[in-house]
Amino acid sequence: MDNRSTPTPAFDMVLFGGTGDLVMRKLLPSLYQAHAASLLNEQGRLLALGRKAMSRDDYLALVEKSARQHVKEHFDAAAWASFCSRIDYLQVDAGNAAHYPALAEAVGQHPERVVVCYLATAPNLFAGICENLAAVGLNRPNVRVVLEKPLGIDLDSSNAINDDVAHFFKEEQLYRIDHYLGKESVQNLMAIRFANALFEPLWRREWIHDVQITIAEDLGVGTRGDFYDGTGALRDMVQNHLLQLLCIVAMEPPASMEADAVRDEKLKVLKALRPFSEQDVANKTVRGQYKAGAVAGQPVVGYLQEQGIPADSHTETFVAIKAEIDNWRWAGVPFFLRTGKRMQDRLAEIVINFRDVPHQLFSGPLSGSHTANRLVIQLQPEESIRLYFLAKEPGDTMRLQPAFLDLDFYKAFKVRRADAYERLLLDVIRGKLALFMRRDELVEAWRWVMPIMECWQNSSNTPPKQYTAGTWGPAASSALLSRDGISWHEES
Repeated sequence: MDNRSTPTPAFDMVLFGGTGDLVMRKLLPSLYQAHAASLLNEQGRLLALGRKAMSRDDYLALVEKSARQHVKEHFDAAAWASFCSRIDYLQVDAGNAAHYPALAEAVGQHPERVVVCYLATAPNLFAGICENLAAVGLNRPNVRVVLEKPLGIDLDSSNAINDDVAHFFKEEQLYRIDHYLGKESVQNLMAIRFANALFEPLWRREWIHDVQITIAEDLGVGTRGDFYDGTGALRDMVQNHLLQLLCIVAMEPPASMEADAVRDEKLKVLKALRPFSEQDVANKTVRGQYKAGAVAGQPVVGYLQEQGIPADSHTETFVAIKAEIDNWRWAGVPFFLRTGKRMQDRLAEIVINFRDVPHQLFSGPLSGSHTANRLVIQLQPEESIRLYFLAKEPGDTMRLQPAFLDLDFYKAFKVRRADAYERLLLDVIRGKLALFMRRDELVEAWRWVMPIMECWQNSSNTPPKQYTAGTWGPAASSALLSRDGISWHEES
C-alpha cells in the first residue's frame, strides 16, 4: 500500500458541496499537497459543484480566500497557481436532476479516466445524488463515489441510505471514508504488528493487560450546535472512528494486504464484540456533558450555553466505554474507548498496556506495575510511537526508572508529512479500498452501538454526568477503569 510506488491514473474529481467547509478546509489543501509532491497525474482535473451561480474566476477567488489559509506546509506560489489551473466550477443543485446533464457533459465520456464523485454533503442527499448520477450515465465502472460520515443516525437509517445507493452503484465503487484510517501512525501500527517478530507473539491476552483508545478535543461544538445536538459523541465518534481503530488493533493478520482480506479481518472483530445488555450499559459506559470551565487558560461556556443548544439538552459530549472481544486472542482483555469535547488537550492515541513480569526481582513503587511496559501510538497532534519500559537508574542501587524508545516517522525516514485526507484521496483515485469501510462493517458497528444508544434514549430523564471544560471528563470515567485496577494513560 505504498502511494509513492503507484502512479496516479488520469482522473476527474467531482466535488459536491464544492463551496463548503470540508472542501475548503481539508480536501483542496490535501489535493494541493499531492499536486506539489507530483503525485497527481498531469491530466487530473477538479470540478467543484455548488448551488450558487459564479464564474470560474469567482470560485478561484473563493479558493484563494478560504482554502489557501489551510495549507500549513510546503506552500509554493508557483505550485499553488499550477494546482488552481486544474480547478473548474459548475453550478449544480445536487437535488435538481435537470442540472446533471451539464455535469455529464463537463465530465465527458472517457473510459480511460477515473471519475471520483466526492459527496461532501449531508447524508440525506446521498441517495438523490446517486440516482441523478446514474440517470446521466455517471455510474459506469470507472466512476467511484466517496461517502462522508455520518452515514445515518442509527442502524435502520444507515441501511436505508446504503440500500438506496446500492441501487445505482456496486459495492466496489463505494468508498465510505474515515480519515483516521489514513493517518500514518495507524498504517505503522499494522506494519509494527505484522512485519516484526518482536510484537506479534506478544499481541494477545497472555501478554496484554488492557487497551485504551482516546480521541479528545479541546474545542467545543462551535457553530455546529444544531447539527451536533442531534448527533452526539456516540454517533459522531464511537460508531466510526473509535471502532475502526479498535479493529486495527485487534484484527488477526490478514492473508494479504488486499482490500477484502483486510476488511474481512476487521469484520471478524466487530462480530466478536460482546453485545451490551441494559445492565452492561449502566455498568460499562459513561455519558458526559461539559459545563463551563477553562481551556488553555481561557474561560469557556458550558454545552448548554453554546449557540443552538436547547437548555434542557441531554446530548452527550463525552463517552467512555469498556468493550470486550469474545475470541481466543482477546478474551478477558478490556478495551477502553473514550472521546470527548472541551477536554484538557487535543489528543488521539492508542495505548497498549502489557502485563506484569511473572516474578518481581526488584522492589520499589515502579516494580510490579503493568504500566511499566506500554506501547503508545499517538495519532494527533503529532504522529509517533513510543515504547515505555523500566531501566536501572545510574548509581550504586538497583532503583528503577521509566524510560522509552521514541519513533518519529518523519525524522527516521526523512520524508514529507502527508495528512490523512491526502492519503485517502490518492487511494480513491488508484482504486484502493483497504482503508475504506465495507457495508457489512458499518452494519456490525451500528449493531453494537445501538443498545447503548437505545438505553440512553430510554433514560431521557437521567442527564449526562457533568464535567468541567478543560478536564479529562467526568470522574465516572476514571472509576470505570479503577474497577479493573488501572487508570487512564495520562493519570498513570
